[in-house]
Amino acid sequence: MNENIIAPNPWMILPFGLLLGAIALAPLLVPGGWRRHYPKVALGLGAVTLGYYLFVLRNPDRVLHVAHDYLSFIMLVGSLFVVSGGIHIRVKGEATPRANVLFLLIGAVLANLLGTTGAAMLLIRPWIRMNRYRVTAHHIVFFIFIVANVGGCLTPIGDPPLFLGYLQGVPFGWVAEHCWPMWVTGVGILLAIFYVVDRLNFLRAPRAVRQLETAQETWKFEGLANLFFLAVILGAVFINRPVFLREGIMLAAAAGSFFTTAKSVHEANRFHFHPIQEVAVLFVGIFATMIPALDWLDLNARAVLGAHPAAGVFYFGTGLLSSGLDNAPTYLSFLSALFGTSGARGIEELLAGQALNLAAISVGAVFFGAATYIGNGPNFMVKAIADHEKIRTPTFPGFIVKFTLPFLLPMLLAVWLIFFRG
Repeated sequence: MNENIIAPNPWMILPFGLLLGAIALAPLLVPGGWRRHYPKVALGLGAVTLGYYLFVLRNPDRVLHVAHDYLSFIMLVGSLFVVSGGIHIRVKGEATPRANVLFLLIGAVLANLLGTTGAAMLLIRPWIRMNRYRVTAHHIVFFIFIVANVGGCLTPIGDPPLFLGYLQGVPFGWVAEHCWPMWVTGVGILLAIFYVVDRLNFLRAPRAVRQLETAQETWKFEGLANLFFLAVILGAVFINRPVFLREGIMLAAAAGSFFTTAKSVHEANRFHFHPIQEVAVLFVGIFATMIPALDWLDLNARAVLGAHPAAGVFYFGTGLLSSGLDNAPTYLSFLSALFGTSGARGIEELLAGQALNLAAISVGAVFFGAATYIGNGPNFMVKAIADHEKIRTPTFPGFIVKFTLPFLLPMLLAVWLIFFRG
C-alpha cells in the first residue's frame, strides 16, 4: 500500500536490533547510565537510519510518511496522557481480589472509549492506591495486559493500530462487529488468571491488611471538567483533512486541560511529564530505526507468507512483530501484505473477502502489544508511573519470562485455537 518503498540494505535493520537490545538490557545492566543517556542512544540510532534514507536511498518521502505517523501517534497518546492526568480519583479503603477484577473489567471497557492510553493514565494511580498495602508487580503487569492493551480491541479509538486501520478506510464499527468474541475471550481469560494470582497474594497478606481490604470503597472524582477536553480529542479522531488539523486540535485540548486544571489535582496525581517524555524519545528512535524492517516486510510479504496464508499466519505474524516493533506500523505492514496476497483492489473488496484475516491482524496487533514494554505506547508510561511510586516492576526480560510466557501466552494460544486455527 505504500508507494514510497525502496528496498533497503538488510544490514540497515541492525540499528533497530541494537535499540531493542538496549531497551531490553541496559536498564538491567546499567540502570543509572541508561536513565541519563537513553535519549542519546535512541536519537543517535534513529539518526543513522534517517541519514541512510535521506542521503543514500534519497527517499525523503518515506521519511516524511513515517514522521507523520509518529506525530499522529504521539499527539494522540500525549494529549490523552495530559488530559487524563487532570482527573483525580480519590479512593479510600483497600480492594479485595473481586473488587480488583471488577475494576480491571471497567478499565477494559473504558479503553474503547478513552483509548488504552487515556484509560491507563486515568486509572493507574487509583489502581495503585486501591492496592497500596500489598501492591506488587502482578498488579502492574495485569493492568498493562488488560487496560493498556487487550481491552482496547473494540473501537478505532481503543488502540493506535485500529485507529490507523480506520484512517485506511476500515469502517468505525467494523472492529466491534468482528472482534467482540475475541475481546470477550481474551479479557475473560486474563481476568480469571488475575483473580487466582491476586487471591493467593491476598491470602498471604497479614491479617491487618486483609481486614483493611474488606472495608467499603469510597470514591471521589476531581477535575471532571477535563471530560470536555477528552470529548474534544475523541471528536478530533474523525477529522482527516486538512493535514495536521486533527493533531492541532489534540494539542490545543491538551494545553487547555493543563492550564485550567487546578494545581491541587495535578499534585494529588503526582502529575509530571517524564512518562510521556520517555515514550516520545524512545518511540522516535523506534519509528525511525524500524523503517528498514517494515520495508523489508512489505516487499517480501508474499514470499514469506505464501500465496494464500491462513488466518493464524496473520495472527501470529502481526502479533510477534507487534511484540518487538510498535504495533501500529506493524498493523499497517500486514494490512499491506493482506492486500498483496489477496489481490483485493480496495478496502471494500478486502472486507468482503478477507474479514477473518483482517480480524486476525487487528486482534494480533492489539493483544500481542501486551507482550513487552515496547509493544504499545501506554506500557512504558504505566511502568514509569509505577517506578515513580517506588513499586518494584519487572525488567524487560523479567516481564516476558515471569508474566508474558506463563500468563499472557495461554490466552493468546486459546484465542488462536478458538478463532484462527482454521
